[in-house]
Amino acid sequence: MSDQRNMILAIVLSVVILVGWEFYSSLNRPPPVSPTAETTGETATGTTPVAPAPTAGGSVVPSVPGAVTADEPLAVTDRAAVLKNGDSRVRISTPRLHGSILLRGGRIDDLTLIDYREELDPESPEIVLFSPQNAKGAYFAEHGWIGAKGVDVPGPKTVWSANTTTLTAESPVTLTWDNGQGLVFSRTYALDDDYMFTVTQRVRNKGSEAAPLFPYGLISRQGTPEVTKFFILHEGLLGVFDGTLKEVDYDDLKEEGDISQPTTGGWIGFTDKFLLAALIPDQKSETATRFLHSRRDGDDRYQADFRGERMIAEAGGTIEFTSHLFAGAKEISLLDRYEETLGVVEFWRAIDFGYLYFLTRPIFYFLIYINDYVGNFGVSILVLTILIKILFFPLANKSYKAMSKMKKLQPEMTKLRERFGDDKARLNQEMMALYKKEKANPAAGCLPMLIQIPVFFALYKVLFVTIEMRHAPFFGWIVDLSAPDPTSVWNLFGLIPWDPSLLIPSTLNIGVWPLVMGLTMFLQQKLNPQPADPLQAKIFLFLPLMFTFLLAQFPAGLVVYWAWNNTLSIIQQKIIMTRMGVK
Repeated sequence: MSDQRNMILAIVLSVVILVGWEFYSSLNRPPPVSPTAETTGETATGTTPVAPAPTAGGSVVPSVPGAVTADEPLAVTDRAAVLKNGDSRVRISTPRLHGSILLRGGRIDDLTLIDYREELDPESPEIVLFSPQNAKGAYFAEHGWIGAKGVDVPGPKTVWSANTTTLTAESPVTLTWDNGQGLVFSRTYALDDDYMFTVTQRVRNKGSEAAPLFPYGLISRQGTPEVTKFFILHEGLLGVFDGTLKEVDYDDLKEEGDISQPTTGGWIGFTDKFLLAALIPDQKSETATRFLHSRRDGDDRYQADFRGERMIAEAGGTIEFTSHLFAGAKEISLLDRYEETLGVVEFWRAIDFGYLYFLTRPIFYFLIYINDYVGNFGVSILVLTILIKILFFPLANKSYKAMSKMKKLQPEMTKLRERFGDDKARLNQEMMALYKKEKANPAAGCLPMLIQIPVFFALYKVLFVTIEMRHAPFFGWIVDLSAPDPTSVWNLFGLIPWDPSLLIPSTLNIGVWPLVMGLTMFLQQKLNPQPADPLQAKIFLFLPLMFTFLLAQFPAGLVVYWAWNNTLSIIQQKIIMTRMGVK
């Protein structure tokens, strides 16, 4: 078997193994935990909660209420119109978040991200994370208490009083409400300079009887959001429970309806490609968590919630419960910082680095480290490629020497094929004898490709799932390394004022960098030993063209990496061939 055949087999097998493993893993994730309650009942909220479970004292543990009551209007309208409907709100204004808290229900239901825009244009709208009830794609967070029967606790219609009009990073806001039965509820929202809310709930009992209460938090999402539907990225519900990550797709939750799981520590919420909304209960106490799905008037509703342990507000006493809410962009530095400062278990897992995270995550950290010095992620990719080449230089050098030796032996191999072409067994015997005599290894040439494929896949994952790469520029026309090269051969790379996408399918639009990559791949192939079989030679000659069209739809950063890696390999291989006297 020729060295070229070994190389292409290495490419195919490596891709099949890596991609196949990701696909297999996505299909074989641990099954969701089924509800443990023996019975369930449809409540007035329109959700299907876990049935109450007996406690040691003979009472029952209630479930978290649904975010929407049955008589609440369902009319869906424009987000801006809902925000202007006259409801009292506390404005949110921090260095990275704009939004507001609705005093009716005390919900955080209006959040936009200042640093991230919908489009590359810095004047385009801020990315919206939370939207209020009755707005299209309603998405909000709510905290509260679950009380015993007959105890009036705040709910979605409760109108709170606020001690200030604006929540800032320096000035928390405290909401208060008196139930008229001796219980005074207060809720303090504090927000740091980034995306972490600290929610402190207190209950002061002015009555003469003790009041048992359960703290809770929930995130409600109405309507199924659009997702990429790409198997290497999870978008949906997720959380870490007892140190283990669980991911639940929207479709899976529709089938299950209710997934419950107790945990000590961890977090629960919703993830999009770049954004996260996560509830973080007390990390040292046991918590009951749930993923819920229900339908009302043809509308899908999803909820992630937690319920804390029972607390007793003694007569004349006060109880307090503190939790956190993360609502913002999945920046790895932030997630790591909260994991360290707040003890949030496995918070970095909110970014879908995949089952090859042991490779993907270090590469991403290394890129960030390099970028801190060079200030350009595209240049960081070039530097990373050089460092990888240096790291594997001895192995690659040995491989290129083996390939050069095989190329040098091609005349002898041609003679053997001419002499023993009709006797395959004798031909293989003579070939093996020639390899042994010249100390040549035909399989050694695929090593550089075996090294390159895992890095290629990890870098692709990094470009695809990390918000740091979103809208990250390189030079010239590459203004977003996470998007395909925007130029096209069909309008001479912008020289002709015509948009090729009007007539040409995206799969046929080839930009500058994919062409550079295809050219470097072709040149590198010419340095390798050529197959003796003419048909096989034509197939390998076609490969650079095939990869050019294939990679044209990949992120530009990945194509830059591949082209640059090919260029370095060509230089290294050419030097070795010159030293060995190979033409």
